[in-house]
Amino acid sequence: MTGQTTPRGQVIHRLPYGLRTDVGVHVVTGEPGCGRTAFLEHAAGSFRAGPVWHVRADPGRSAPPLSGLHTLLRAAGRTVRTAGDGTAGEALFDVLRTAADASPLLVCVDDAHLWDAASRAALGHAAARVRAAGVRAGLLLTVPGHRPVDRELAALPVLRLGPLTPGDAARVVDDVTGGAVDPGVREELVTAAEGNPALLLALIHRLSPAQLGGRRALPRPLADGEVLTAVAGGCLTGVPPDRADLLLTAAAAARATGEPDADADLVRRAAGADAMRPLPEVLALAEGRLRFRSALLGRAVYAGAPPERRRAAHRALAACLADTGADGVLALLHRSWTVTGHAPALAAELAAAAASAPQPGLRRRALTRAAELTTDEAERAHRYTDAAAQALLAGHPPGALRLLDAARSRPAPASVRGGAELLRGAVLLADGPVDDARESFLLAADLLAETGHEAAGTATLGAADAAWAAGDLTSCLHALTPTRALSSEAPAAGLRSVLLQDHRDGMRAVLLGRFDRAAGPLRRVVERGLSGDEPEPLLRSASAALMLGDVTAARRAGARALAAARTLGSAALEPRALEYLAYAELRAGRHQLARTHAEEGLRTASRTGQRNTAAHHHAVLALAASIEGEREIVAEHVAAALRTARRHGLAQAATLAQWAAARADLGAGRPREAADRLGPLVRPGARRGHFAVWMLAVPCFVEATALAGRPEHAAAVVEDFALWAACGADPQAPAQLLRCRALLAAPDAADTLYLRALDRHEETAGDFERARTELLYGKWLRRRRRLREARNRLGEALMDFERCGAHLWAQQAAAESRAGGAAPGREPGSCPG
Repeated sequence: MTGQTTPRGQVIHRLPYGLRTDVGVHVVTGEPGCGRTAFLEHAAGSFRAGPVWHVRADPGRSAPPLSGLHTLLRAAGRTVRTAGDGTAGEALFDVLRTAADASPLLVCVDDAHLWDAASRAALGHAAARVRAAGVRAGLLLTVPGHRPVDRELAALPVLRLGPLTPGDAARVVDDVTGGAVDPGVREELVTAAEGNPALLLALIHRLSPAQLGGRRALPRPLADGEVLTAVAGGCLTGVPPDRADLLLTAAAAARATGEPDADADLVRRAAGADAMRPLPEVLALAEGRLRFRSALLGRAVYAGAPPERRRAAHRALAACLADTGADGVLALLHRSWTVTGHAPALAAELAAAAASAPQPGLRRRALTRAAELTTDEAERAHRYTDAAAQALLAGHPPGALRLLDAARSRPAPASVRGGAELLRGAVLLADGPVDDARESFLLAADLLAETGHEAAGTATLGAADAAWAAGDLTSCLHALTPTRALSSEAPAAGLRSVLLQDHRDGMRAVLLGRFDRAAGPLRRVVERGLSGDEPEPLLRSASAALMLGDVTAARRAGARALAAARTLGSAALEPRALEYLAYAELRAGRHQLARTHAEEGLRTASRTGQRNTAAHHHAVLALAASIEGEREIVAEHVAAALRTARRHGLAQAATLAQWAAARADLGAGRPREAADRLGPLVRPGARRGHFAVWMLAVPCFVEATALAGRPEHAAAVVEDFALWAACGADPQAPAQLLRCRALLAAPDAADTLYLRALDRHEETAGDFERARTELLYGKWLRRRRRLREARNRLGEALMDFERCGAHLWAQQAAAESRAGGAAPGREPGSCPG
């Protein structure tokens, strides 16, 4: 049996087409409430290639053998008389093959586990024969995921339905409530449901309109034992009563680690020597680890147990861990769940032990529990903030915000409140409105100015980063104005403070257009960051290198930051490191490498709940796809980037996405559309794009206007671009400037400008920009009947475009070459010979 977890939309999308190359036989499973039946109905309704046979099981216990098989055959309008399962399976296979000869066929069998064993055997035999023979029939058979697949179907590939994505879950909440839900409440519902559709609906229906609207407090916990049991408790009806302690002990052990499984030997010793003989089918044992086949079922077992039984399970686990002397944090966590009320001494032990925990998720749980047991309000706020920091590192921004809300509700000194606001700003910068992030950072800087100069400096740069993301130049400069915390008179606080001050000074000089003053401080930031192996200074190093236009250093710093984040288990920093890597590759003209980094960055950003970072990766992917001619992919990533950019005020991501859409237009031979898209972004005015991005799109705009016959629209922005090119922050800009001037020049000057542009391209890497200049020069030469020279230039452009995967642009070069009299050659993008 093979298995994979796949988003349901991907399976449905490929059903009408996959039958041509993939027989599409799957046992569809998933945890309780995952929507197996809804998935099957959606698949049946979406199938357009041929007929659909949709069969539901007859769960009657008195059903005769092969009753399920006869149900299916009745749906097909056929009957079968047979004495054996194999013969019945062959008969069913013949029916499916005959039906599929006329057109592709989809067979949907819901709850196949409820069929009698003989019918399941016949169904499994026929499905295996369909796969082996390549019959154009797809079979989707649903079974529950909290128990093993029946042996009659176990040889078939298993498709486990994945959870709803946070975005899809949020849309479900809006649909069910008619949009009458507070954003914070929506976030909590999505988090508590963990992608389970049935649990999400149960949680929504549990709340009153006032609670959904955020006007009344939510029940705590949101997903309590009653709700979880209502959704998943029915799956426990077949479990023997004497196995209940084992299930609860396994659930308690997993709660402490936060992992989907637990040490099987620990659970066995805590529950009793004979507890795991025999093992209930809702549990699975592999390589010494014990897990629930459905994580939701484990949650239901724990939440539905009486408090005293839960405490007893934790007491037994703590005692077993204490006997071995291992896992101090885990033993303390289990001890903490055996007490009620405050326990200051235990809280102190737990907080101290958290520092040695190997993973941020475990540190978060330990610090959160320590905060709950703490009596001193200031200390409690401090521990909640520390727990929030670990939640962010583990990639759980919503959890971090909830912990920060708990910290904010406690009276605490300015240093503790400042630390909480600093962290809140970091969370919102990755996943929230960036204007809100800026205000949190500024508040943190004020609160920390007297006691934490280094932390205040970090907050100041955070405010500048947020303003940068928003495209607010004034606020960015205001945040970077020298403050007491970052001034030279502030007490020295080590290398990190010096790095922060250099970054501030260099960034401010860049924004003021004083690159002569920016180079020194930013170069020191690059060098100091690269001298160590801490992720944050390395990320600062990558950012400074990009401002300097040193893409080699930016790639190096980004790669080292990524390695350092992975080594430390800091999931939250991985998407940022990949973002810098992707931007560095884009600036270097290596679009395919940029795409590789952005695809990985998008996965990690989505997994860790960083929608703002994901929007930047979507923008990079749109830019990469725009040179490859993948129009639908460009549109998909542009829409995704803009969706978050508009909600959270991300001007930088929005400008990049709109530039990508325009470049796709230009590559497809639609210069007028490209010029219309880019005009507002690059021309002066209120609609001009992000202050650090719009000039990168100027060469596309100049090319689009020239090809559309409107060169006069571009003259002013070329002079603005000349100022940018003179700064030396973009290695491609000098050659691009000469190309822009050639496009707008009189015929007697254009030739020399094109040649000078090509000479400048030789000084930098990047096949794509060089090929664009060669293509435009070749077009110019052909229109002046200098055909031999034109063919040479166009041939060079074709090879460069193919080298960098710019297929649509390669087609343009080939078409121009043929129009100039070149012999027809192979299609661009095809393999020679």
